[in-house]
Amino acid sequence: MPNIKSAKKRVLINEVKAARNKAHKSALKTDLKKFDAAVLEGSRSEADLAYKVAVRTIDKAAARGLLHKNNAAHKKSSMTIKLSQLQA
Repeated sequence: MPNIKSAKKRVLINEVKAARNKAHKSALKTDLKKFDAAVLEGSRSEADLAYKVAVRTIDKAAARGLLHKNNAAHKKSSMTIKLSQLQA
C-alpha cells in the first residue's frame, strides 16, 4: 500500500480507469457476439444493423486505446467478409 498521498490517489484513479476499460471491453465483446449471432441466423437485415453497431463500437474502442488500430481494422475487415458472404 502506498504511503504518499499522490500515490494513494493514483491507486484510486487506476481502479476507476480499469473498471471503465473493463466495461467498454465487455460492451465491445457483446456487440461482436450479437453480430456473429445475426450472421449465423442468416438474417441479412439484422446482420446489417448489428454490423453498423459493432463497427462503431470497434472504432470507439480503438480511439480509447482498448484496441490497436490494426487490430480494429482486422476485426472490421473480417466482419465485412462475413457480411458479404451472407449476401451471396
